[in-house]
Order: sequence, then structure tokens, then C-alpha cells
Amino acid sequence: MYRIMIVEDDEVIANAIRQHLVSWGMEAFCVQDFSDVLTEFAATGPQPVLMDIHLPFFNGYHWCQEIRKVSKVPVLFLSSASDNMSIIMAVNMGGDDFIAKPSDLNVLTAKVQALLRRTYEFAGTANLLEHKGAILNKENGILTYQGEKIELTKNEWRILQVLMEHKGKAVSRDTLMMRLWESDSFIDDNTLTVNVTRLRRKLEEIGLSDYIQTKKGVGYLLT
Repeated sequence: MYRIMIVEDDEVIANAIRQHLVSWGMEAFCVQDFSDVLTEFAATGPQPVLMDIHLPFFNGYHWCQEIRKVSKVPVLFLSSASDNMSIIMAVNMGGDDFIAKPSDLNVLTAKVQALLRRTYEFAGTANLLEHKGAILNKENGILTYQGEKIELTKNEWRILQVLMEHKGKAVSRDTLMMRLWESDSFIDDNTLTVNVTRLRRKLEEIGLSDYIQTKKGVGYLLT
């Protein structure tokens, strides 16, 4: 089932859209925190995003640009500002389509379905993991935090992925080494320590100090 993220600050409109999409067999949810849309995007992993232009804190153009830094997920702009300049801006900022408000819900649903067909008929969905504002793309090992990107080595990427998948829980060193072995990286205990140290250094360089905690006698965890 496709998951649709609705970024619309008018609760009446947002809920009407959500209920209509759900009635068509889709999973839809409305953003609650308009000050940090990107974190909610990464944490929920929606397939398409419905984006209003005029929003609290930052406008829809801003959030579309932020999403484009980490994902190619389709973004459908939905706005009462339907002049040519607004449409051009929406497309230039990374939008895939534009529909004017007020709009017929059936037309909107048809647009969403068309976007989903074009995007996912032959391709998989984006794989993102998020913790404390840091977003890891599981497909290419790139970590994004506050607009900065760092490329991780294969081992660093696997280690961080396992820790993010189990955030809040300690992951044993044996578990980490087994996951690395599964990806043909046959490392020993000392090599794991070196990789974690290098990963921590890279995280610190972009402002993520103490991101990975050591659990004595167990392993590592993200708090």
C-alpha cells in the first residue's frame, strides 16, 4: 500500500484529502510539525508528497528543495496560488506536478495515481533512515544532516544502518560483524573498532558529536 504525506496547514482541507485517499485504498497522513517537515518525511518514508505552497515557518518550495536533497520521491504541489509564476517556481524547485485549489478530490486522486504509476511501476521506493535529523540513504550510503552530505565507506554505511534500524537499543559487536560479513566484509573485532572510530569522526565533522554511544560490555547504540 502506498503511503501519502499531506503537507497542508488547513486542517479541514488536509483531512478531506486524507479521507478521500484512504477511501481509495491508500494510506495517507497529515504533517503535524511544519517547522521540521523533512524529519517527518524521512521518519515515515512516504511514496508521494502533496505539498501546499503557503505554510507556517517555511514555504512549500523550501521543503520540496530539502526533500530533493535526499530523495527523488514525487512531489505534487497543491495551492490556491495557481498563477504561471507559482507553477514555474514549483517545477523549478523539484515539483513533479501542480494542481490548483480548490480542486475536485477525484481529479486530485487521479493525479496521485498517475504519479505513482510513472514513478514506481518499474522502480522501488526510496529507502531512508532518520535519527535526530540525520538521514541515511540505504541505497547509496550518503548521510545528510542540516543540508550537509557525507559519503560513507561500505563498512561505515552498514554499521550506521544497523544502529539506525535499532535506535535506542544496544547492538552487540558480534551482531555488527555478522551484518558486515553478510555484505562480504569479513572484518575482525579490531577492524570493527577502527571503522566505528572513523564513522564517529565523520559524524563529528558535520555536528553530530556523541551520536554513537558505547555500551560497555555490549556494543553500541544511538540514544
